[in-house]
Amino acid sequence: MRTPPDRRAFLRTGGLAALALGAQGTPALGATGITGRDATGATGTTGRGSVSAPRPADWRALAGGLEGKLVRPGDAAYDGARKLFNPAFDAVRPSGVAYCANPSDVAECVGFARRLNLPLAVRSGGHSYAGWSTGTGLVLDVSRMSKVSHASGRATVGAGAKLIDVYDRLAASGVSIPAGTCATVGVSGLALGGGIGVVSRKYGLTCDVMESVQIVTADGRLLTCDANHNADLYWASRGGGGGNLGVAVSFGFRTHPTREVTVFFLHWPWSRAVRVLRAWQAWGPSAPDAMWSGMHLSRDGGTDVEVVGLYLGGRAGCERLLDRLADAAGSPSSSFVRQTSYRQAMLTMAGCGSLSVSQCHLGGSLPGQTRGGRLSRDTFKAKSHMAYRPLSEAGAKALVAQVARPGEHTVLLDALGGAVSRVRPEATAFPHRTALYSVQYYAHRSGAAGWARTAHAAMRPHFGDHAYVNYIDPELGGWRAAYYGGNAARLAQIKAARDPGRLFRLPQGI
Repeated sequence: MRTPPDRRAFLRTGGLAALALGAQGTPALGATGITGRDATGATGTTGRGSVSAPRPADWRALAGGLEGKLVRPGDAAYDGARKLFNPAFDAVRPSGVAYCANPSDVAECVGFARRLNLPLAVRSGGHSYAGWSTGTGLVLDVSRMSKVSHASGRATVGAGAKLIDVYDRLAASGVSIPAGTCATVGVSGLALGGGIGVVSRKYGLTCDVMESVQIVTADGRLLTCDANHNADLYWASRGGGGGNLGVAVSFGFRTHPTREVTVFFLHWPWSRAVRVLRAWQAWGPSAPDAMWSGMHLSRDGGTDVEVVGLYLGGRAGCERLLDRLADAAGSPSSSFVRQTSYRQAMLTMAGCGSLSVSQCHLGGSLPGQTRGGRLSRDTFKAKSHMAYRPLSEAGAKALVAQVARPGEHTVLLDALGGAVSRVRPEATAFPHRTALYSVQYYAHRSGAAGWARTAHAAMRPHFGDHAYVNYIDPELGGWRAAYYGGNAARLAQIKAARDPGRLFRLPQGI
């Protein structure tokens, strides 16, 4: 069996060994960040007149006012500091990259951009699908604010923490939070956009366990937002996406205890794709809450039909549930089912099953990287739908036909339902509570954009116009309704009250 791709980045760590379970413009609500599903950074102008070029003395003053580090063009670290996860945005050259060490640094950068009408972008993991975690002005990087601690069932997590580090550090306390699989995604963008993850059917979205968030607002204030303080910002921060109301610097999350779990990877021949798809969409979203699964229809190095998942329990219970899928889909041509620790399962789901936590990073010496990091960047294009009803036979055939077209691409379907569906759509800013599963069209290398556009358009009659803000799509028409549904109007009201001057702006901003 081949190693499953990292579910957003297609990070390849090689062969069955990776499955060895042996002995992841403008200041965003948070910076970027299932899966290691990522987030929206932000770029734009302050909206108060023309953009002015800061003088050298201005940059020197900013650098002197930071506990962190400001990297400018010509500095040795600049070429690495300016790059995002997706090399498609390598041509963008910021005027400066500020690695903020604390909320005071963030406030300093916000004030700098406000005074000088300078475009500002916020970055944590640098995974923004639209490249909105970089820009030509100042990039505010929160990667240094990555501390993770746990006490009395609650985790405090810095906005710059990468998902694999969140899992690893909480594992020491025998707890975790529901989050995605892409190892290098920043927790902030994931949580602010909702946070679909591998245990969401049991414990909810990442935003559902967010008990508080600290945000630096447009006027430079640091606000604690929870159910009793700044409740409007707290509501908007749970699914409203980044780039609209401020810069998140820290989160408080409710944790759940961990135990051994079971991971699985099942494959069928391409000729069975339609049957497996229809069987999975009936089984996955309605399975017991302890069972999460995703389906991959792939034409990347050959066609493949895969169901991947994680069961919060032992192997025997998992296999009983998988037998129900096989009864409808037919027996898989290959299968891998293994009980393991929760921590090791998260490494495996990130495509890092044979790597250490340190190796499960991008390589380098900048914040968020490790010198022994083995993961690589990927040039990709992606779009999304949220499936509110099952695909018909004709719809399933249409999706399989799109995947079969020439190119290197995958459609990833992630089961929802369970705890996700038991929250009212208006209770948080994330509106897609009744969706059965998310759909991601992910393509890389030559022809990626053309395939993604065609596949998305072909499936629109079947899926409708719902989309996931964490898979931000700069080409999407009607994006307000697609991302936010009935919550769009309330988000706009909060924006008008909290940022009337529209300091925080991005192309798809509230």
